Parts: sequence; C-alpha cells; structure tokens
Amino acid sequence: MSKQKRTWDAVTVTIFAGIFFLLVAIPVTLIMQQQSVYEITPTAFMADDYIKVTDNTEEVVPLESVVDGELDPAVDTSLPRYITVLNSCGVHFEGECLRVRSGPGLDYPVVSSLRTGIVLKISDTVEGDGMVWHQVVFDEWLRYPERLNSEWYVAAKYVAVVYDEGIQVMGEDGYAASTTKVITIDRSDQMLYAYEGDELFMEESISTGIELSPTPRGTFTIFRKTPTRYMQGPLTYLAMSKYYDLPGVPWNLYFTEQGAVIHGAYWHDSFGKQYSSGCVNVHPLQAQVLYQWADLGTTVVVRD
Repeated sequence: MSKQKRTWDAVTVTIFAGIFFLLVAIPVTLIMQQQSVYEITPTAFMADDYIKVTDNTEEVVPLESVVDGELDPAVDTSLPRYITVLNSCGVHFEGECLRVRSGPGLDYPVVSSLRTGIVLKISDTVEGDGMVWHQVVFDEWLRYPERLNSEWYVAAKYVAVVYDEGIQVMGEDGYAASTTKVITIDRSDQMLYAYEGDELFMEESISTGIELSPTPRGTFTIFRKTPTRYMQGPLTYLAMSKYYDLPGVPWNLYFTEQGAVIHGAYWHDSFGKQYSSGCVNVHPLQAQVLYQWADLGTTVVVRD
C-alpha cells in the first residue's frame, strides 16, 4: 500500500470518528447530564415536608397535616416561602449537585448547581415532566444583574420548604424589641459566643475577615435580617475586592451599614481561621439556629 493511500485512510478514519462523536457521544453525554438530577436522594427532608421555624431546626412536619387536618398554629403558611438545600454536593462541588434549570422540566437547560446550605426564595410551584418544581425569585437589588440571565426552577423533591418573615429591618427611629441577647465575635480564637443574659446559647467556630479586609472591631447592633442574599463581587468601592458570585447566602444578620454580616457559608469549610472579606462566616446549619434566635436590636461585640 502506498504512503499516500495510508495517509488518506488515516484521514478517513479521523473524519468518521469525528462524525461518530458528534452524532452519538455528545447526545449521550447530554442525556446523562439531564438525568443526573435523579441521582440526588436526600434522606432527611423530602418535598412532602416543611420545616417548622423554631429553635429545633430538625423538626419536620408532614405537609399532609396542613392539607387534610388543621393548620399547625406554630407555622404561619402565609409567610414568604424559601427552599433550603440540605443534601447536595459539598463546598467544593464534590458529589452530585442539585441542578437548577431554566424551566420546569428535565428538557430545559441546566443553568446552575446548588451546594448544600443554599437558601432561595420561591414565588411559585408548578408541575412539569411529572414532577413538582419551585420557581426561584430574586426580588432584591443585585450588583451585577447581568449575571442572572435565565429563570430558575428547582425540583421540589430535593429541597425543604421554610416559612419565614423575610427581610426584617429596625425602624428609622432605632426602635427594636428589648433584648438581653449578645453575640460576641472573638477574632483571635475565631469563635462566636451567643448569650441571653448570663446563659450561653451557642459556641461555634467561625471565619472572620482576612488581614486585607478584617471584620471591624467594636460594639454594634443587628439592624437587619434576611433569610437569603445574592452576594456578588467585586465591590467597586474596594481596590482589593475579588470576583465572587454567591446566590442564596443563608441566614444573614447585618450589624454594620458598610455590609458586615453574620451569615452561613456554604462555599468553604475553613471555620476556625480567617477566610472572609469582612463578614462573619458560620456553618449554615448553625447560622439558621442563630438567625432564628437573634432579635433585631441584639448587640454584637467584635473583639480580638
């Protein structure tokens, strides 16, 4: 066989291999991606449950009890609805992630992946492909709204619904309910202590700001609460600010007007050492407990 013929045979094989890849391998890959949402099988909470907003964050009430029977007086179902992701991939996307789609069905494109600990507000619940889907709403100010270029739908089977008051803000006159609650942030030990009077409510490892963007020292007051916040960077007013895009940052307690917040962090597990850009990062589960305990007007003391 001539060298020229062997060359043409090699070219022919390469062409057919490329065609095969386009016609077979890519569609198969896409189908596998579409179906991979089924691989997430949460064991603690299912779509037919919702969480009671109490100090016991693991208390789950079957939805049937509020449909077929009387409403549980401990849960106000007229409150805004949020979903919390409790059994998805880890902080570095390890494991199978719950996928967000642009519409209520598996044929819609995947637009994002949700890690465990994310909390999102929902506006509607619909059916599609024989499944129930929650429509996510971002009804908040976004620094970079162009990053959100699609509708978000999440399969209800893989999240828990939480009823919460939503955004709470202290009045312009500074009035808040009288409280003896105090949260102490120790930057040296990277610890958070929550007290009611002399009684210790919580002791938890945290992550405060790095040296270039430290958590401010001083005595402050919690003046704003919100179950979820879409945090985006860089911050245009900080020369050293970095890029970040974090939807569904959970359980936010604001204590400075410049944006210092105690909140859950689902994107790292470095609690016990400095990590943040100035906020106080707490494990999401403990952040929820703290959020439900802390009142507007709670004192926050940040010390070394």
